[in-house]
Amino acid sequence: MKLMKRLAALMAIFVLAVPLGLSARPLAETGKSYELTLLHTNDHHGSVLPNGGRGGLAERASYVKSVRAAGGNVLLIDAGDINTGPALSNMFAAEPDFRAYNLIGYEAGIFGNHEFDGSLEKLNRQLSLANFPFVCSNIKTADGAFLGGNQYLIKDYQGFRVGIFAVTTLRTLVIASPDKSLTFIPEIKAALDAVDILRNREKVDIVIGITHIGDVLESDVHITSPILAASVPGIDIIVDGHSHSFFEAPRKVGDTFIVTANEWGKYVGEGRLAIRDGKLAGFNWKPVEINNSEKQSFAPDPAVTALLAPYIEKANASLKEVVGEAADTFVFGNRLTCYGETALGNMITDANVWYFRTVAGQNIDFAFHNGGNMRAELPRGPITREQILTVLPFENYLFIVSLKGAQILELFDYIATVPQGNGGFPQFSKEVRYTLDASNKEIRDLTIGGAPVDPDKTYRFCTNDYLLGGGDGYTALTRSQDPFNTSLLLSYVVIEYINSQNGLITPSTDGRMRVTGGVSP
Repeated sequence: MKLMKRLAALMAIFVLAVPLGLSARPLAETGKSYELTLLHTNDHHGSVLPNGGRGGLAERASYVKSVRAAGGNVLLIDAGDINTGPALSNMFAAEPDFRAYNLIGYEAGIFGNHEFDGSLEKLNRQLSLANFPFVCSNIKTADGAFLGGNQYLIKDYQGFRVGIFAVTTLRTLVIASPDKSLTFIPEIKAALDAVDILRNREKVDIVIGITHIGDVLESDVHITSPILAASVPGIDIIVDGHSHSFFEAPRKVGDTFIVTANEWGKYVGEGRLAIRDGKLAGFNWKPVEINNSEKQSFAPDPAVTALLAPYIEKANASLKEVVGEAADTFVFGNRLTCYGETALGNMITDANVWYFRTVAGQNIDFAFHNGGNMRAELPRGPITREQILTVLPFENYLFIVSLKGAQILELFDYIATVPQGNGGFPQFSKEVRYTLDASNKEIRDLTIGGAPVDPDKTYRFCTNDYLLGGGDGYTALTRSQDPFNTSLLLSYVVIEYINSQNGLITPSTDGRMRVTGGVSP
């Protein structure tokens, strides 16, 4: 009897030690249809709390809980960019986000480009917080292992097996700052290798690619999810992120369905898979909105609410935190930023150029914002976070984009027509200098970086998401190319800039914008 017990124990150890690729496939009945509910998010970007009544981690948790309560197989995954967004997340290095993801019950995550905004040490700390695996098929560490430890993931259910691989856009090397010890494998090659393993060695029934590559072409060498689907056979579903796109229905490229869930937790993608005889027999998908200003379908989950409470309390207290000092008042008056050059506008736009050149390593030519985006003065003396948020109350996310010089000239042709006092009146960084003839609606003596605009040169600059979408009539910006969504708030960048100045900023103007024939407020 003792010998039998010892043999049984040894067999148990052997079974547990069997490599994943040698595990027995789940038994399936011929002709029987099995089901899986796939839930997914992407581009969370620190959206811990609802924004305008939409989203929120506690509210998302309630929705996910309701789906699981209905029974059946449920798989919950995230397609990257958990990091970088509102201050509540940034100030704690996304700790509340990762801990809430644990409570919600995520089963897989991948690396978005914004996971590389900080150091590798920071990313490893975040991985240690996560109770769920990160999958990565195209980034390797210095020792040759896949970042996060998983080239792919296997999920076994009654009657079928799911294989998951993940790729991160190689544009990360351009738009973020990954550690030099990391090696990026081209997206298509990595996907081909992973799908081959999943199909031929792991014998999976369903292949899901979680990708942070986007569906909107950003450059000539950008591999998007439609390109990946067309280039790599054998993928059933691609769950994508990066472009922040809103889909009402799946896109299909060849035999591959592509889905994505917009941004900031405003939606959760919900897909219903039918699997029969080892193949995907049906896929019904929809975006589920997590509340809006008119309808609150999902109440905050108590457990996630309790988890977030101490972080919120600390963040609220930080609003009174002094982040610097103004040597004199940055005058706002009667909306002066909508009439001409101002010290306030200069400081804010110069802060953008400093941050992206110095901190983010981006080679940008200038920055500009609409004067109506700035709403109050900065008084002389200590500056608190609350005061910065009073000056910049809008949740404007910063983009870096490109335009040809000829299009830049078109942009300034429009700027010449923006009436003084209009919210679209611009404020520029010091790299831009010009004279506005307000009475004749003309721009003269325009230079960027000390030289006239070259129609054939490509200029790279920073602005906000509102203007980039054509807000305030800036339709010229809708033709921008090679967009990089930094997912950073304008207010955050300004605070970082103030810190860089040893906490002391001094108001000044330098004649970068001269107005003739204009009016005063």
